[in-house]
Amino acid sequence: MADLFRQIRVLDPATGSDRRRDVRIQGGRLIAIADSLDTQPEDQVHSHPDWVLGPALTDLYSRSGEPGAEPRETWQSLAAAAAAGGFGRVLLLPEGEPWLDQAEALTARPRQLGSVQLDYWAAYSQQGQGEQLSELAELATQGAIGFGDGQPLASPAFLRQLLLYSRSLNRPLLIWPCDRQLRGKGRARQGSLALRWGLPVDPQSSETAALALLLELLADSPTPVHLMRISTARSVELIAQAKQRGLPVTASVTWLHLLGNTADLSDYEPNLRLAPPLPEPDEQAVLQQAVRDGLIEAIAVDHSPYLYEEKTVAFGEAPAGAIGLELALPQLWQKLVVEAGWSPLTLWQRLSTGPQHCIGETPRSLSEGDRVTVFDPQQSWTVSETSLRSQARNTHLLGQTMIGRIWQSA
Repeated sequence: MADLFRQIRVLDPATGSDRRRDVRIQGGRLIAIADSLDTQPEDQVHSHPDWVLGPALTDLYSRSGEPGAEPRETWQSLAAAAAAGGFGRVLLLPEGEPWLDQAEALTARPRQLGSVQLDYWAAYSQQGQGEQLSELAELATQGAIGFGDGQPLASPAFLRQLLLYSRSLNRPLLIWPCDRQLRGKGRARQGSLALRWGLPVDPQSSETAALALLLELLADSPTPVHLMRISTARSVELIAQAKQRGLPVTASVTWLHLLGNTADLSDYEPNLRLAPPLPEPDEQAVLQQAVRDGLIEAIAVDHSPYLYEEKTVAFGEAPAGAIGLELALPQLWQKLVVEAGWSPLTLWQRLSTGPQHCIGETPRSLSEGDRVTVFDPQQSWTVSETSLRSQARNTHLLGQTMIGRIWQSA
């Protein structure tokens, strides 16, 4: 049985095309696309001109509990959540037991679960401690997509060594610009709202000082670097300057940092305890504009599952992170496309071809055999224990009504 969509809105981010076409898909993959297709006996015909079809989404960095913390999330439940959210590919951070800093740990991890492809950032330092380099060449040979600890920046000396050593490996580095000492025990970005809520501050300089240092070292040792979890307006300025200098950098913002700000912390919701913290409202606007303009190429989910007991604590004691693979697209569509007037194509680019560009891949036009995502932007559903496919429930959206949902074939 195949599904034939009559005159569905087709987004092709690689070519910048946004037009209505007939599309036949089977098993979530594109079988045929044309201005008009003849109906076949095996077709289930759908006529939903307000629905959207595009390439399956790619998430640049997320976490799974497995291996080592399976009660939080398994690879299977993460893949189910990704598929339910329209993601056909997820790049996972190296945390786990064992830590992904050796080739044998990489070869033991799954690469395909159902419709979802899993790729891995191998740790650039042993156990993510930022002290000794991992066996980067061996990890690259075994198929690591790139190298990233998912932890704040290591010492300047280690960072310089990493940049020098990785130049010949043809793999991007995933780096979180964050100075641990400047960050301290901060839980909210410095500003009047953090003062009003009585929250210890994480100054913007914890990000920007680390970023400025990285960019200076990168000028001496150019190698592709992806800047993860960008969250301040000054960082946007530094990234723009770096690109003007010709430095090989790309950047991403998480979906929650695009849609939330410090004002959302007024009720001390533990599931909005994030690292880095949510931006100040004026900085949130700068981040949105940078993503819309393409200066920041990608939106990441940074899906971070935790147990109920881990998150049901005081705001300042909660571990940083929230789930989002099933929630990101409908929330981003509603807030940015419907309310802020972004083009659907721009949003789809930042969630599909943008991430591909950030890992050094050349996006291509939709072709037969490609995995696709079909999105109904008007369907309402409630975020609940039963509607979520993820094993974790740590989201501030639990119990709320969502508008927009991925279509799943029968």
